[in-house]
Amino acid sequence: MNTPVHTALDLAGRGVPVLPLRAGKVPFGNCRACRDNACGGRPNMKTPGPCDCPRPCHAWAAATTDPATLTGPAWAPMWEQAHAVAYHPGGAGLTVVDLDNADAIIWARQTLPTTRTVPTTRGEHWIYRGSMQSANAVRPGVDIKSTMSYARWLGPGTGTMTDLPDAVRALIAKEPATVRPVLHVITAPARFGGGECRHRSPAYLDRGIAMAEERITQATSAVHSTVYGTFLAVLSAHGRCGCLTDAHVGRLFAAAQAKGEGARHCNDAWTNALTRLGL
Repeated sequence: MNTPVHTALDLAGRGVPVLPLRAGKVPFGNCRACRDNACGGRPNMKTPGPCDCPRPCHAWAAATTDPATLTGPAWAPMWEQAHAVAYHPGGAGLTVVDLDNADAIIWARQTLPTTRTVPTTRGEHWIYRGSMQSANAVRPGVDIKSTMSYARWLGPGTGTMTDLPDAVRALIAKEPATVRPVLHVITAPARFGGGECRHRSPAYLDRGIAMAEERITQATSAVHSTVYGTFLAVLSAHGRCGCLTDAHVGRLFAAAQAKGEGARHCNDAWTNALTRLGL
């Protein structure tokens, strides 16, 4: 029987850390106390959320190879609702180059060494042996999923896996062109604010970003407009005072991309919000 939990157990038996995904490719918490993020953790963050669990939880940090955890009572309700299985590439010593469209695939074929390839809904996953830092939008239509990230399991793919090339590692060393409008805003706060930023309380600012992530994550329809409206709200509150950092913007983009938004749309939505606010 090819159910999500059976797929997960098979992968775990081969040393691949796995976790269940609910509708919309969104992870669960990894214990009953964290169900529906009751503990305050956020499923699309790149680090575990605040939690009283005995182990880290949420998103990539929930991934495990322990069959007792996978089949235990805390995870059983999640598997009943699961729509897919995800895995933590970095935890398995792997890196996934996520190619989101035909142009990205053409670029990869012209630039990167061939390796194991897995078809996706809109493109391909190219899987290399070796781990590295994850990053979104390293170039148009290209994300890197490895450490502190998760990827949806779409099958074993075809081809022979090869070692992670320097050409992939080099992608995170340069500033992604699609994010430059964002970086321009957050690196020049004096242009908009000046003086002490009233939002430089980490708890206040983090709560605002967390609420924005949650709004995007919980969208069940009109995702495009929800992403734009959320970006607009964040910039209305924080765009002129200089408290936003690359990490904050990256969290918002990651939440949107986890809902299926492409890097190009994220950048367009952010730029349109800047324009509307005169920033």
